[in-house]
Amino acid sequence: MSLALLLSMALLPSVSQMAELPAGEVRPLYLTKESPLTPVAPFKLDITPVTNQQFAAFVAAHPQWQRGRPAPLFTEPAYLQHWPGPAPAAEQHQQPVTFISWFAADAYCRAQGKRLPTVAEWEYAAQASSTAANGTNEPGFTRYILDWYARPATAQLSQVGQHTANYWQVHDLHGLVWEWTHDFNSALVTGESRGDSSLDQSLFCGSASAGSADPSDYAAFMRYGFRSSLKATYALGNLGFRCAKETLNEDIRFITDVIQP
Repeated sequence: MSLALLLSMALLPSVSQMAELPAGEVRPLYLTKESPLTPVAPFKLDITPVTNQQFAAFVAAHPQWQRGRPAPLFTEPAYLQHWPGPAPAAEQHQQPVTFISWFAADAYCRAQGKRLPTVAEWEYAAQASSTAANGTNEPGFTRYILDWYARPATAQLSQVGQHTANYWQVHDLHGLVWEWTHDFNSALVTGESRGDSSLDQSLFCGSASAGSADPSDYAAFMRYGFRSSLKATYALGNLGFRCAKETLNEDIRFITDVIQP
């Protein structure tokens, strides 16, 4: 093995650590008080957003995702515009990668044997405070999130993992960047099929807020509105991502491996 290859391997960032979250349930904002909770199966979630360094390793191995290479069908011209060249600057390495389209984020997660989290999984993880699995009723929890939403975006992002971990030991779900989810564009679809063109008018604007399970949870309503405004090609300076993974399938594969002769 060449010295150059050994050095390049040594410089590659480690794979993101993942937290294991048990099964639970979450009530999306746009459902009414009478609506059933959405079940969430056990899953794993990256403890921090994907960094510029990690994404740089991905594009080095998958040149079709280097800056300037993806077709307009998959991303906007702003894709990775914050990098000074084909790779991020040293001071950007541990900052969350942004200016990333949904397609690029999806490709990254798939390359790691993972996927983007669903809205339900993300909201389930994000409703945890530092001390409770569901901290939405804790004094100051929603206020902290809203204060972050109210701050103007800055060109300089903090490094990942600087905020206190939540109950599941996951960092930065609030306070750093917005994050892509697998089904972000299903927010206004009432059926399970994308072809469902029958939209419930109670999901819109004032109706959604008045009929939601918790009209006071403006932070969740803002996330709902933000996701509804996105297109998969968008590459925004305050939008990053992290990956998720099922745990059930891994357990099944382990059991199968054990019982096979």
